[in-house]
Order: sequence, then structure tokens, then C-alpha cells
Amino acid sequence: MTEPAASLVARAAELRAQLARAQYEYYVLDQPMLDDLEYDLRFRELQALEAEHPALRTDDSPTLRVGAAVQSAFASHRHLVRMLSLDNAFDQGELDAFEQSIERVVGDAVHRAGYTVELKIDGAAVALTYRDGVLVTAATRGDGTEGEDITANVRTIRGVPLRLLGEGHPPLLEIRGEVYLPYAGFERMNEARVAAGEPVYVNPRNAAAGSMRQLDPSVTAQRPLRFFGYAAVRPDGTAPARTQWELLDRLASWGVPVAPHRAQCRTIAEVGAWAQRVEHQVRAELGFAIDGGVVKVNDIALQDELGVRNDRTPRWAVARKFAPDMAVTRLLRIDVNVGRTGVLTPFAVLDPVDVGGARVTFASLHNADQIAAKDLREGDYVQVVRAGDVIPYVVGPVPERRDGSERPWSLPTHCPRCGTAVVRDGEDVASYCPNVACPGRQLEGMVHFAGKDALDIDGLSYARIQQLLEAGYVRDVSDLFTVTVEQLIALERFGQKSAENLVVAIAAAKQQPLSRLLFGLGIRHVGAQAAQLLARHFGSLDALQAATVEQLAAVRGIGEIIAESVAGWFADPAAQALLTRLRAHGLRTDEPNAVRSDGPLTGATVVLTGTLPTLSRGDATALVEQAGGRVTSSVSKKTTFLVAGEEAGSKLDKARELGVEVIDEDELRRRCAAGIDRHTEGA
Repeated sequence: MTEPAASLVARAAELRAQLARAQYEYYVLDQPMLDDLEYDLRFRELQALEAEHPALRTDDSPTLRVGAAVQSAFASHRHLVRMLSLDNAFDQGELDAFEQSIERVVGDAVHRAGYTVELKIDGAAVALTYRDGVLVTAATRGDGTEGEDITANVRTIRGVPLRLLGEGHPPLLEIRGEVYLPYAGFERMNEARVAAGEPVYVNPRNAAAGSMRQLDPSVTAQRPLRFFGYAAVRPDGTAPARTQWELLDRLASWGVPVAPHRAQCRTIAEVGAWAQRVEHQVRAELGFAIDGGVVKVNDIALQDELGVRNDRTPRWAVARKFAPDMAVTRLLRIDVNVGRTGVLTPFAVLDPVDVGGARVTFASLHNADQIAAKDLREGDYVQVVRAGDVIPYVVGPVPERRDGSERPWSLPTHCPRCGTAVVRDGEDVASYCPNVACPGRQLEGMVHFAGKDALDIDGLSYARIQQLLEAGYVRDVSDLFTVTVEQLIALERFGQKSAENLVVAIAAAKQQPLSRLLFGLGIRHVGAQAAQLLARHFGSLDALQAATVEQLAAVRGIGEIIAESVAGWFADPAAQALLTRLRAHGLRTDEPNAVRSDGPLTGATVVLTGTLPTLSRGDATALVEQAGGRVTSSVSKKTTFLVAGEEAGSKLDKARELGVEVIDEDELRRRCAAGIDRHTEGA
């Protein structure tokens, strides 16, 4: 076989380095510097080079992430050093007992060393072996001594470095960590399985473990798995650091993702306080599952002195376990909520149960198709998960506990709030009530209309809107602007001052720009970003209302579905009547940050980088857009110019490499101001 030319070897190495860096920035730093198109082009170039010259493919090639050949079975793999298990502590008393057991061996030395505390990821444990910084083997935990070789599968996980960054890593090293599945990816996977008629996964941990044991790595490659590292050992059992905290920092410097919210604690009381905060506050905000925290003596020399108990569990570490975030309870019935856009959303009414430290009575069921695919029945015992954003949802039934009394369920053919026939568009999984005046839509619509991202009416809560509706003071959002202090005082929990404040807040909301009004109207498929794009492009409600589907769809970022939805909403006589009433109440119908079609930067593509002297990133973006330009996140040959501030970084290097013009804030202001002056003179 002919050896590839030196130029091809160099190009392949360059591409591998660029792609590895891009993956590190995307999956570890969450700061992508290379846009998707450029990444794909370089990836395909490397694929083509390796296909033509197989000798160019190395063990750290990013092309291995798409999956290798299908395996017939998993080979066994012996870990460099035995993987241990942790004892559990369920409360502060057991944490105190853990510290006391340490004191019996090393006295008060532990108080000088302190502890590190880390999230205990609810995933699948893996051990990654690196030789000279290159990933050569990945294995499951197995029995702690031997696991299964899952290297081909682990190579597909984007966050796992195929080659460690930087320097200072030992020639042979085993990094331990957890492969996990974020909640968002878990939901997408289950939705796809439901659509394919396959059984759903019970929880993210099972899904991650199942993904690791796929015989076809290309299946694993399609799953949005992630990885966090928490330990590293050399063949002699020693760690490449003096403390656990230093070890975590070192892993991060080598490009290994490390879980957030770790901390150093001087005392076991601080450890307990950290655990309380994570369990009851942080846990609900995470995008992935945890089942506790891991407490470790920080000083690694002290860890070695403490040693291992029963050849299985370390004396120097313990798992502070949290309440489970999944429980089994009875599904009493399925009710339907009518949302602000008319979408009918089924939800579960449950026999109350404690899940993840909270009492749960209601849970999401997503849509009727998923209820049917999961064969959920009223009266079933069901698995309930409280995950991520605190909203509980039903994973599936427990069929073996059925006794024949369970009742199949189907979505109502008519809206439960107004009786209008329910509509379903083509392949859309959602069914909805088309009646703009539906009472269910009005309540949710008003809550949305008054929300922080819409008209932001301070003091107009869900409960107060219910009061206004029940009292007959309002029927739709336009009636909010007719509510008086006298009416409010007549309602429960309203005093003179609170009534006056609310009326003032409602009046102030009239000055919100068109983009917020448009979002607040609750047009189907129009989120906050789409509302801003439309408002900035058309500039006024009149221009937007007069736009055709084709004109709407031509706006960058607005597709055919949104365009048809907007045009259809404005064509509805009920919507037209609502807008007439809102105009009569004096609501603002223009957008101050509208894009000028004849602006000095019309057609220009601008990239911002670094810290500008006086403009924030948002202000600079608004300035460019008002002048007709478009701001993008990465530099390419299509970039018109780059605006660079202090600490500009790699984008500035890229612009110089491509010959893209580089300007500063003052020049940006001059170019925009010149255009504004010309526009004023010709007015």
C-alpha cells in the first residue's frame, strides 16, 4: 500500500486538531467558535481523506464518532485498578457518623484536609484508558475488576476526548466517570421509540446503560449521550494530583467534562448544607438526573492512609443519597387543559405521591398519541418522574398491577371548555380548539399576555386573572385595559393600594413595543424570537397585518409554518376585532428597533467579538440590525466585517486569515450614523 504524501498527513492532522478543538468548545465549554457548516465541511474532508488513504485514520480521529462495525459480542477488559463502590449516607446524622469513622483512623487530620463534594450522576459508570493521551479502551464497570469493552460505543460520545488536551498527563491513565443522557435527549428518544412502536425507557439511567451495550455503535452514535469524569488513576493506583479538587481541575484542563456545582467544604456541616441546597434547589434546575452527591476527603495522601473497607468501599468517600425522583402511584383520571393557542393537553390526576422531595398530584402526559402508544388507562398504576424543570410526567403504566378495572381513554372530539369541534392539522400530534373566544383559551391567553416576556404586567397573576374572569370584568385581553380601581376593590384580597398599583401597571403595559405585543397575542407557533424577527422586519402592526404568506416566509428565521399561522390569525375576524379594540385602548403598535430596508448595512453580515468600550453585545446587535445588517456568531468568507473589542480571541485570527475587514466600535458607530444622517436628509 502506497504511503500517503506528507502534505496529506499534515492536512489530516490539522483537520483532526481543528475538529477536536471544535468538539471541546461545543460539548465541554459550551462556547462554539466554529459554525455547523464549517464543521461539517472539515469533517467530510477528513472522511474523504481517510476513505482514500486508510493509513491516515488514527485512534483519535473524530470520524470514529459515527460508529464502527457491528460487534458480535463484547470482549472482557480488566481495569488498571479495581473500581470501588460507595457506602451511602441518607441524612446529616449518617454524614456525622462517616466523619467519626474517619477520625478513628486519622484523628483531626481530616479537619485540616476538608472535603470535596460533587454531583452523583445517575448514569452508567465507565473507565477510559488513555495511552500517551489517546483513548485506547473504554469499559463498563462490571464487577469492579473486569468490565466489558465498549470502546467503539464510547468513541461516539461527543464529550469524551479521543485525545487529551494539553500536557502533563501520565503515559498510561484510566479516567473514571459516568455516561448519562440529558432529560431533553431522553424525552426525544422516548418520543421516537413511541413513534416506532417500541417500548419506552423507564428512566435516563437505563437508557444510557442500554445505549452503552448496543452491538451496533452507529445506534449509540445517534443517541445524545454525554459524559462527566470524576477520577483518574495510574497503573500503580496513584492519582495524578495531590487533592481531589486539583484532580478535577486537571481533568478539565485535559478536555474532560467535569460536573458543575462541585465545592470544597471545610467541615461536615458545610457538606450537609451543600447537600440540602443541591437536593432542594439545584437539582430542579439541572438538565440531567442525579441521585445524590459524593463526599470525598480532599487530600489524596489521606485517602491512601484511610484505605479500603472490605476490599469494596473506600473509607474516605461516601454517597449522600437524595430522595428518589421516581415513584409509582395510581392514575385516577385523565383531564384536558386548553392552552392559550387552543392546544388540548392531557394531564394525569394522580393519587398524591412524594417524588423527589415534593408532593405530586398532577403530571404531564404530553399528547393523546403518546397516551395511546404507552397504553395508559385511567385507574392504572403508573411510574411518575419529577425531573429537570420540576414538572412531573408519567413514564408509563405498570401492567402487571392491572386488575381489569382500568379504563381506556381517548381525546374528546369537542373542546371541554366551549364545546367547539376539535381540529387536528395533518401530521401534527396536537389537537386544538379553533375558537378564539374559548374561555379556556382566554384564561391561559391572558396569563401569557401579562407574562414577563410579553406585556410584563406586574401584579397580574394567574389567580387574579381568574378573579377578573369569574367576576365578569374581562372576556379577552383587550378588556384588561378597562378594569378600574373600584372594580378591583370589590374583589377578595384587593385593597386600595394594590388595586391602584395594578391599574397603573396595566396602563404602563400599553407602551411595550410591537414585538412583545405580538408574542403576547399567543399566535400559534410564534414564540418570543419569531415575534421579534417579525416586528423588527415589518416595523408596524399595520405592515405586518397586510403581509402575505410569501412576504412573511421571506423573513430570515420565519418558515412556511409560522408564516401560514400568522397570516391565518390576522385573517380571522375575531382576531381583527381584538386588534381594533387594542388599538382603541392606545396600545403601541410600532417596533423601535425595526430593521431599515434602506439602511447603510442592508445586506451586510457582521460578527461581534471581544469586549467593546461602551456597547454591550445586545446594544451592538441592535445597532447593526437597525441599520439593516445581520449579526452572526462565526466568521466565514461571507462575513462583511468583524467588530473587534478587547480580548477578541480566535474570531479575530479567523477574520485576518480570511481577509475579512476588521473595525472597532467607533467605526461601527460612524457607519451606522452616516446612514441615519443620509436617511434624515432625504426624508
